[in-house]
Amino acid sequence: MSHPRRAESPRSDAIAAHYAGYEADRLNQGAGRLDCERSRELLRRFLPTPPAVVLDVGGGPGAHACWLAARGYQVHLIDITPLHVELAGQASARQPASPLASTEVGDARALSWRTATADAVVLFGPLYHLTDRADRLEALREAHRVLRPGGVLLAAAISRFASALDGLCRGFLKDPQFAEIVRRDLADGHHHNPTDRPEYFMDTFFHHPGELRSEVAEAGFATPTVYGVEGPGWLVPDFDAWWENGDYRERLLQLSRALETEPSLLAASAHLIAVVSRD
Repeated sequence: MSHPRRAESPRSDAIAAHYAGYEADRLNQGAGRLDCERSRELLRRFLPTPPAVVLDVGGGPGAHACWLAARGYQVHLIDITPLHVELAGQASARQPASPLASTEVGDARALSWRTATADAVVLFGPLYHLTDRADRLEALREAHRVLRPGGVLLAAAISRFASALDGLCRGFLKDPQFAEIVRRDLADGHHHNPTDRPEYFMDTFFHHPGELRSEVAEAGFATPTVYGVEGPGWLVPDFDAWWENGDYRERLLQLSRALETEPSLLAASAHLIAVVSRD
């Protein structure tokens, strides 16, 4: 299905260039492991029981999709980046007893699926890569369209304050260029990286929790509950040492669970997940 491309949201080739050699490993290292574990806790809590039909839209190289398929879900992965779809197919082939139901190059704003055919939509990447608000609403409306009544949406966003907190933790704020990036992030959520430093991330959109709620509701859903994924635990400077110690790791997880809906600390998480059922 064709879709007119807006200039402001990054092109698929720009997304592919940024993530090449990165996204397949991100959830297995550093604070990405906390993001992964907590995201899966929320998936376990809110997805309907297997063998429900799950569309993993923007599913990247298939880490969450293959994990869900191994738990009995019928998972269909859709991603705008051909490399990611290829990697997801390879990951699926490595678990022949529970492969993905399908993989497809596609656009979150124009899904090929028929109306009211999915039990759940997992939207863990598109909302922050679609920097144009109209594009984000279109992706959310598409998720609403393909969901059956009672179907569940889990939609992820990056916190408005992620770059400021990361800049403090990792020292990036010492760089005047990064300080200017953070200034704009805090002003309007539009994260623009004019440097050649990939660790400053690519052009994306960072949501305030209330903004995420309002966009999901404007797309036709009820007002969602927004959960903080990591809590402030992702900011500890010796994260690997914490994670590799079983007791400390459990304390990080307990803290993130305790604070997941605390209004005053919600946006201290790097990632937010909105959860809502379709009427």
